[in-house]
Amino acid sequence: MTDVEIPEGGARSNRGATAYSALREAIMENALKPGVKLPEEDLGTHFGVSRTLVRAALAQLALEGLVDIGKTKSATVARPTKADAREAFELRRALEREVAHLVAGRWNADLGRALETHIAAERTASDQGNHKLSVRLGAEFHILLADMAGNSLLRRYVFEVVGRTTLILAVYGQAHPQQDSLDEHIKLVEALKRGDAADASEIVDAHIRSVEDRALSDLDPTDGAGLAEILSRYSRPI
Repeated sequence: MTDVEIPEGGARSNRGATAYSALREAIMENALKPGVKLPEEDLGTHFGVSRTLVRAALAQLALEGLVDIGKTKSATVARPTKADAREAFELRRALEREVAHLVAGRWNADLGRALETHIAAERTASDQGNHKLSVRLGAEFHILLADMAGNSLLRRYVFEVVGRTTLILAVYGQAHPQQDSLDEHIKLVEALKRGDAADASEIVDAHIRSVEDRALSDLDPTDGAGLAEILSRYSRPI
């Protein structure tokens, strides 16, 4: 899923991509909370990569709106404003309406199986009470859907805006059962199976509005874990 540019080759490039992916997942699951510092030296040590690769990963995350890089080049997990939230959700609705329209026109049984498999994973995470994983899988359902639209540029923008809105939920959202989101995903797939592009577009628009409505109150405070401990949940130290 990564578009990160890694300036070194071989195993080091793979480690740089691993660092990017681990940081992105940790941010999207709200394990790394808004405002948390991301020191280059600590990250380089944890992932076993140079500071050049760490900077590349952080720069990509900054382009996606997930990390803020200050004047001193220090990086922290981004803390979007409510104005940022309104803009991001407005853009996301526009993009995903078009995604639904395109996927409905390209529908086949393989797409249906892939989406249903993903929804099953979402349901398992929800049933097990793993809220952070459930939220991330719910977001990745929309990225998977964008993969199916057949437009690489549209997929890239959806990938970015889904990351931004997931971070926004970490700042302003509140923990809630995922059943509503699961039901809306199932309803969307049913519309796509019928080839009903108009209905699918309306369903995804309403779904994202309901997600936005949940971005209203502060999430629980940090669990107190350190940077290395958090990242070890997403990748093993080198």
